[in-house]
Amino acid sequence: MRAIGLVGKIAVAMIPFIPKSLLWRIAKRYVAGEDILSAIEQVKRLNSLGIRATIDILGEEVTDREKVKYFLEEYKQLVEKIHTENLNSGISVKPSMLGLRIDEEFMYENFEKLTSAAADASIFVRIDMEDSSATTPTIKLYKKLKERFDNVGVVLQAYLRRTLLDIAELPENSNVRLCKGIYDEPPGIAWQLYESVRANFLASLNKLFSRGFYVGIATHDELLIVESINIIDKLKKSRNDYEFQMLYGVRQKEAFSLVRESHPLRVYVPFGKDWYPYTIRRLRENPEIAGYILRAVIKR
Repeated sequence: MRAIGLVGKIAVAMIPFIPKSLLWRIAKRYVAGEDILSAIEQVKRLNSLGIRATIDILGEEVTDREKVKYFLEEYKQLVEKIHTENLNSGISVKPSMLGLRIDEEFMYENFEKLTSAAADASIFVRIDMEDSSATTPTIKLYKKLKERFDNVGVVLQAYLRRTLLDIAELPENSNVRLCKGIYDEPPGIAWQLYESVRANFLASLNKLFSRGFYVGIATHDELLIVESINIIDKLKKSRNDYEFQMLYGVRQKEAFSLVRESHPLRVYVPFGKDWYPYTIRRLRENPEIAGYILRAVIKR
């Protein structure tokens, strides 16, 4: 295990030099494909196994208004396709994809159009959470949309020190996806120790449940899964009060175990041409897989 870990660390440093063609072979483990139809096929497969889905178009930090409009139309097409195919799936959207880095009012107008179209099709919209610079405007966006729409939810990140305070300020009947968080943040903003993040995750889950919110428990951490189930049992929460959430291609055995135990499960299914940065992020979270890639490059 120690040797694999070392290779993995070396591989992470080598990621920028790995050929894109080889990375795409690995990306297919985490990304459904480059187009809508590829994502739809994977969601059909998941639904047939009793697993819900959320589809995410890859892309972020958009600073061009025309590109924002392009992604808005892509999401509208996705909503229509989910509806016509009668899939058990929602959508997840990053604020920076629909205009956050351009103008907040512009962003709100785009989210309003998309959420309205999704509401007409009875499809849920999850507002994704990005780095800490986006936390306040994202929560502000959610609160504003929540005043008009019921088919909208937000994401909170357990590694941020502010999360428990944010939970207290959310509107009634909120729908919250709780995850650890993946961005590199300074100590004054985010907990740095693994155990501190875990502790805040469980404290946040308890507080979300205490407020009567629906919670998407988004984690691949086995300890957190077990402890979350203990909290669910202790609070006598029904299967209508929560769901577990995992990423496409990650810890599939654990996912199927949750389904066998009758816990509701949702899998996030990303697709799109911007698969490269997403794959890099997944590999940095899984150095052992990066190590396998490095070995393949060396053997070429």
